[in-house]
Amino acid sequence: MVPESPLEQTEHGLVATDGGWFVLNARDAPWRIRGGRGAYAEFEGFEGKADFSQLGINVQVLGPGDAMAMYHHEHDQEDFLVLAGEPLLIIEGQERRLRPWDLVHCPPGTGHVIVGAGETSSVVLAVGARVRSTGPDWGAYTVDDAALRHGAGVERETTDAAEAYARFPPGEPARYRSGWLPE
Repeated sequence: MVPESPLEQTEHGLVATDGGWFVLNARDAPWRIRGGRGAYAEFEGFEGKADFSQLGINVQVLGPGDAMAMYHHEHDQEDFLVLAGEPLLIIEGQERRLRPWDLVHCPPGTGHVIVGAGETSSVVLAVGARVRSTGPDWGAYTVDDAALRHGAGVERETTDAAEAYARFPPGEPARYRSGWLPE
């Protein structure tokens, strides 16, 4: 039997203390605020004591113009479910407006990024496999004209996250802020 992981209160929210199973509300989880890139729930905790080695999952809140990431592709599948708002998807050079309950499926190697758009914040559930998308051969940040137009692209291809995100301030740990998630 897999034991339940105790949840520990930290300065920024509740975190699982080991690799067991747990139930954690996104409003109680620690969050990371990323200037110009929105905020997201860090279900694994900042030290990653929970065992999310096979599947990454988080909830992202994007204000209008916030880029979830820089345009990239990974060597594993990623999927995104829009929970609120109308973000803009840039995928393989195409722009698509999304709405609540749209699912975006990105097979391995699909170039993509999601940018907050419209009048209100967007909330997106992000899920990605972690079999081949970690380590030095994870994928790449690639040049895409549509992504560059929306401030979500790199001017030269790189695999280095520090280079791709150099213009953004580092993310800051935070507690959930009222109003980020719909009721």
